[in-house]
Amino acid sequence: MTTKTTDRRNFLKNTGIAAGACIVGFSKANASTNEKAQRLHLSTNQYSWTVFYRREDRDFSKSLDAGFADVAASGLNGFEASINSPQQIAAFAPLLHKHHLEMRSIYVNSTMHEKEEADKSIANILAVAEKTKSIGVKIIVTNPNPIRWGGAENKNDSQLKLQAASMNLLGEKLAEIGIQLAYHNHDIELREAAREFHHMMVGTNPDYVTLCLDAHWIYRGAGNSSVALFDILKLYGSRVSELHLRQSTDGVWAETFGDGDIDYPALAAHLLSIGVKPHLVLEIAVEKGTPKTLNPVEAHRRSNEYARQIFADFV
Repeated sequence: MTTKTTDRRNFLKNTGIAAGACIVGFSKANASTNEKAQRLHLSTNQYSWTVFYRREDRDFSKSLDAGFADVAASGLNGFEASINSPQQIAAFAPLLHKHHLEMRSIYVNSTMHEKEEADKSIANILAVAEKTKSIGVKIIVTNPNPIRWGGAENKNDSQLKLQAASMNLLGEKLAEIGIQLAYHNHDIELREAAREFHHMMVGTNPDYVTLCLDAHWIYRGAGNSSVALFDILKLYGSRVSELHLRQSTDGVWAETFGDGDIDYPALAAHLLSIGVKPHLVLEIAVEKGTPKTLNPVEAHRRSNEYARQIFADFV
């Protein structure tokens, strides 16, 4: 009887020690994740704030100081501006400093499928790049314009080849001054067996043209297909230098970045498995059917908190 009692006491004691060790280990793991989440650099795109302001009948671009204050209040570290000319840079520089934000990337429009327009776009982007180096820009994102926005026309093979050559040339020149070029797409480039998107990947030099993966535009352009999105990751994941973050619920853009149609934890795990940790940029947006329950700061604050947990290991 004494032996059984002693054995029982030892069992309970040892079990208690093991359970305590598990709890401590779990707490330490959570603390580590939270600590990394707070250190993660997470940026936001200007488009996101523009559309959230617009639904409140406000103009983000006309109140940049107040807008940057809201960006900072949401807990984000950086801002990806949409730039059309070198002259715009001057307006951003002092506000970045004032609100303790970084601008590691910018978005610049371009037209690359017609020679004259491509030459103008390359010259403009290079001029913008020279101005932005001093404020810490490392990535320039561009989505070459379609033949006509909202139109059904697709670029022909000659235009696609010229566009790829133009992107290569721009990427090479940007690399000379220490800036990466990142190709971005919307759903239109996924038409016709995604030939425009794929040619911008296989027809360009990975050393000069990287990929800004907008996961939701890939998902939507492929008919709301996660299979297509993860196939793109398998094909071109090593070229992802920037990741735009947007979510949807049943195909409709969600008001915040969180759980939804796209499995972002799996996406993050895949990128980590191949050693890729891209620049992260929130680009939540609204469309017909998107709930309207949150103001811009709260929508971005919640998105910020979720994204930090999902991508904590990207630190």
